[in-house]
Amino acid sequence: MSDRFAGLTGTERISADAAARGLEVRVVARPEAGSLAEAAAVLGIAPEVIVKTLVVKRHDGSFLFALVPGGRKISWPKLRALVGVNKLQLPDAALALAATGYERGTITPLGSAQDWPVYADATITGHEVAMGAGAHGHSAFIDGDALIASFGAVVGDITDPE
Repeated sequence: MSDRFAGLTGTERISADAAARGLEVRVVARPEAGSLAEAAAVLGIAPEVIVKTLVVKRHDGSFLFALVPGGRKISWPKLRALVGVNKLQLPDAALALAATGYERGTITPLGSAQDWPVYADATITGHEVAMGAGAHGHSAFIDGDALIASFGAVVGDITDPE
């Protein structure tokens, strides 16, 4: 698998991909956080504004991204129904890194090593979101609707409260 952004740092990958997609993204440095709640607190935002990008593996070995707002978790039955498959799973950290070029906690579809399909929970529409920025200690702020449109993401109810 070739990495389309090889040689760039994580934050450079995001900026390059956002520019290519015509997206405005603001990457900010922040103290490292040990949890989503801690990251929200240091950024001065509500936890549900933070969108976790989860790498999901299909049974055929391909991947997809699931965009999940803070305070929510993937509903596997809902996501499987939307994707149209019977089996999905979260890969281990090493496989997620190999599939995206990003470590867990920094993953974003922007600048990923491969352009995987994106599935977004409907609750991230209509406002700015914060997400992984390709490097620990950084967050990327972007309009949720613009992000979804730039990836042609499938939007639906794919989560349940944590």
